[in-house]
Amino acid sequence: MERTFIMIKPDGVERKLLGEIISRIEKKGFRIIRAKLFQPDRELVEEHYIEHKDKPFFEEIVEYITRGSVMAMEVEGDSAIEMMRNMIGATDPKKALPGTIRGDFAYSISENIIHGSDSKESAKRELKLWFG
Repeated sequence: MERTFIMIKPDGVERKLLGEIISRIEKKGFRIIRAKLFQPDRELVEEHYIEHKDKPFFEEIVEYITRGSVMAMEVEGDSAIEMMRNMIGATDPKKALPGTIRGDFAYSISENIIHGSDSKESAKRELKLWFG
């Protein structure tokens, strides 16, 4: 069994998509091990996106994630990282296929509903960061 970090971002929470997204995760056969709904502070979000610190969109993404509540989750299942990334869809909603979470719900690349770890290393780092 593999574990990954999934975060429903503020636009997903604001648009009341928690139930829909969690349902998709569970219907696929994944298990939500831990979950918490809260508004993260700037320090946590900056550390999460540290690899983008020198990129022009860094400040925008930090402000976006800290503007409201997020649902942070630890999700477990066979090939959870790859499978969840497939379910999430492309970062740019214009390129996300219908049937994916972003393809069905996201409006823009800057507010794209959900985050999922992209490797075992990032999943381990992100889970430790968000859940200790």
